[in-house]
Amino acid sequence: MIILGVESTAHTFGIGIAKKENGKIEIIANCKDSYTTEKGGIVPVEAAKHHAAVKGKVLQDALDKSGIRLGEIDAIAFSHGPGLAPCLLEGLKFTKELALKLSRKIVPVNHCIAHLEIGKLTGCKNPVLLYASGANTQIISYAGGKYRIFGETLDIGIGNFIDSFARHCGIGFPGGPKISELAKHGKYVELPYSIKGMDVAFSGLLTNLEQKYDRGIKIEDLAFSLQETAFAMVIEAAERALAHLNKDELLLGGGVACNSRLQEMARIMCNERNAEFFCPPNEFLVDNAGMIAYLGLKMFEAKCSIEPEKANINPAERTDDVAVKWG
Repeated sequence: MIILGVESTAHTFGIGIAKKENGKIEIIANCKDSYTTEKGGIVPVEAAKHHAAVKGKVLQDALDKSGIRLGEIDAIAFSHGPGLAPCLLEGLKFTKELALKLSRKIVPVNHCIAHLEIGKLTGCKNPVLLYASGANTQIISYAGGKYRIFGETLDIGIGNFIDSFARHCGIGFPGGPKISELAKHGKYVELPYSIKGMDVAFSGLLTNLEQKYDRGIKIEDLAFSLQETAFAMVIEAAERALAHLNKDELLLGGGVACNSRLQEMARIMCNERNAEFFCPPNEFLVDNAGMIAYLGLKMFEAKCSIEPEKANINPAERTDDVAVKWG
């Protein structure tokens, strides 16, 4: 069985191809092209235009890498939400065109759940997922037929928080990697720490950082302090979820999870409570279509596919809106 996946929730347009052979799923292509800026943040309409411009090339790259012909594809999976509506619509349009051309069914995939499912390639069995990405910050685990959210941001996602501070400092999008580099040369400055149970909030922290930057405090010190504070907040929330659920596996997911300091803090916490730490390779942490194809294949086997004309986007779909019907 071969499934093609399409990712277009935000700044990345990706095509992934997953193949199941002898009972094992393998991702045989995971190609992408991402929208970036020299300064300022992501402009959804401009990102969608980027996706429209690169979709043909990215598809051909994936076919070339996998050695698969389009006619061999059994179904097409796509991220139908959550995400930015203009970007999601571009992915939907591309998916429908391809499905109608090939007379194939479509598998609508929840982007957040795909981040969790692809983590199973690490060997984890029943983890708590710390999902840290641009628009999403959630503590997730499986219970009662759904992936439940046990904690989340009360305002903005951790990635958008970091990008917003970077934008205030004149750094382009995405800002996370540049903030991470600056943090290597900084020292700690006291910042607000906002955690309520297993929920976190970043807007007050963002305002405080911007005020300190405007007063002339070194950006290296602010970058270091941002990471130490924000990452400690989400690690604390994840540890509480592990204790509450009596689980002993922590899985990182989402683009912010590429940050080596966040991984280090997660590993330290897991070691202290005798839990196992899991983290996929970076190519499966950032937005990617390999995870869409991977989950799409599992869903297709579970008969979770639809006809092309019924496919639509759901920009606000939550992780716990989806009933898990696949194994």
